[in-house]
Amino acid sequence: MTQRSSVSDAAERSGPSGAQPLPPPDVVAFIRYCHHRRGATWPELYDEMCAVAARREFNGWDHAQLAARGLTFSLLEMPRLANWSRAVLAGMAEQRETDGHRGATTARLEARAALA
Repeated sequence: MTQRSSVSDAAERSGPSGAQPLPPPDVVAFIRYCHHRRGATWPELYDEMCAVAARREFNGWDHAQLAARGLTFSLLEMPRLANWSRAVLAGMAEQRETDGHRGATTARLEARAALA
């Protein structure tokens, strides 16, 4: 039988506001991987995640191995998965904004290194 995360586990991973729990790191990596493949958002991202799991394209993990890490594709768990996906994608957007501010300096350094 698959072990599920408890409420206390979710509370330990709550976001900065404490309102919405964050997914485990393995699940974050899986969501990012699936989003990177198609650039899709919810609900299309759900289809991509199901397909990736069915084909074991992420670390060789299938549905059962993802469920062991707290990610299930059941209808009852879909709201949680949708919230996790939105939180991960929002975090990715914030990271891009932060990187954008640093990006100009990094690009110049990379260009200098390529010329040297």
